[in-house]
Amino acid sequence: MKQQILIIGAGFGGVWSALSAARLLDKHDRNDVEITVLAPQAELRIRPRFYEPDVHTMKAPLDELFDAVGVKFVKGSAEVIDESSRQVSYINAAGIQGKLGYDRLVLAAGSKLMRPPVDGLEHAFDVDEIESATRLEAHIKSLKDKPVSAARNTVVVAGGGFTGIETATEMPARLRAVLGEDADIRVVVVDRAAQIGAALGDGIRPTIVEASEHLGIQWILNTTVAAVDANGVTLADGQRIESNTVIWTVGFRANSLTEQVQGTRDHQGRLHVDQHLKVRGHADVYASGDVAYAATDDLGNFAAMSCQHAIALGRYAGNNVAAELLGVEPIAYSQPKYVTCVDLGAWGAVFTEGWDRQVKLIKQEAKELKTQINTLWIYPPAADRAVALAAADPLIPVA
Repeated sequence: MKQQILIIGAGFGGVWSALSAARLLDKHDRNDVEITVLAPQAELRIRPRFYEPDVHTMKAPLDELFDAVGVKFVKGSAEVIDESSRQVSYINAAGIQGKLGYDRLVLAAGSKLMRPPVDGLEHAFDVDEIESATRLEAHIKSLKDKPVSAARNTVVVAGGGFTGIETATEMPARLRAVLGEDADIRVVVVDRAAQIGAALGDGIRPTIVEASEHLGIQWILNTTVAAVDANGVTLADGQRIESNTVIWTVGFRANSLTEQVQGTRDHQGRLHVDQHLKVRGHADVYASGDVAYAATDDLGNFAAMSCQHAIALGRYAGNNVAAELLGVEPIAYSQPKYVTCVDLGAWGAVFTEGWDRQVKLIKQEAKELKTQINTLWIYPPAADRAVALAAADPLIPVA
C-alpha cells in the first residue's frame, strides 16, 4: 500500500508543497508515495490581487498542473483533523462527507480576514475572498445608478495596513471609471495608528504619504470604526462619515483548523514549527503558508502572511514531508531576503528591501515590477512536468 501525503489547502502554501513533494519523489524515482491535495476548488486564487478590478479573473486552474506532476486532487472542505487515526474528515460540494487517511499531513489552509463584533459590520465589503471581492466590484459598478450624493461618491477603508493601502490607492481610478473623470470622489482611510502607513514602518511611510496626497486620499488617524450601517460609518471618536461603500481590511488570522492541532500559536493563530516546518511536538504534521509561524533567519524575523513567504514555505514543507517518508535528509527552511512591493494606484508603487524596508524603487519603476509580480511571478508554473518540478526546488530564491 502506498504511503500518503495529504495537503490541506490549494493556496500558495498548498500548491507549492504539492509540487515540491512531487519533485523529490521524482528525483528519487519513487512511486510508492501518493500526494493528495484537499481543497474546495482546484484553482489557485491570486489573493494578493483582489484589490484590483476584474477580480473574477484572478485565479489559475490546477487540474492539468496536478495531473502533469502526479498529484491527486480531492474537492472538499476539511472539517476535522483526527491525529490519533491519521484521518481528515471533509465535506464536498454536494454535502457528502468523506475521510482521507495520511502518513504525513501538511496543513496549508491559509488565513481569513477577522470580522470582530463591530455593530453593523455585515454592511461592510472586503477583498479577502474572490467571492467577496467580486461582490464589491459589482457594488462599485452599481454606484452609477444611484443619485449623486456624498455617500455615493465616498469610500471608507477601515485599516491602514498593506491590504488597506493597496485597496484605497486603487479606489480613485476604480470610482472614476464608473462615475466619470469629473466625479467629486472621496476616499478615506481610517486607522488606529498615529501616523499614515505606520504598519509598514518609517522607511516606506514618506512614499505612502506622497501617493495619498497625489491621489487625494484622506487619512483619519488615532481612531477606529465603531459602527457601520447602509449609509456610512460612525468612528470611535464620534465622527460620522456618509458612505455607501465601506471596506473592512483589519486583521488576519490563521485558518481555524490550526486549533485542532495541539501546539504553541502566535497572536495570529499560526502554529510554531521547527526548522523543517514540522509542527513542534508532532511526529507527522507539517505547516505551510499562513498557518506556519516560521523563523526566516537567525536574526529573529518570522515569515509574514504573504505569497512571498508562502511559496517558499511550500517548497520547503513539501520537500521535507517527502524526505521524511523517503528516508533522506530534509532541508532547513531559510529565507533571509525580504522585500516589499506596495501598489499605490495611479501614483505608482514602492519597492523596498530588508525588514527595515529600505526604499529601492518608487513610482513607475516600482509599478512595472509590481505588475510583473502580480501577473507573472506569483502564478503557478505551466502544466509541463519538467518545468513544474524544476520550479519547486526549495533552494530557488523567491525574491
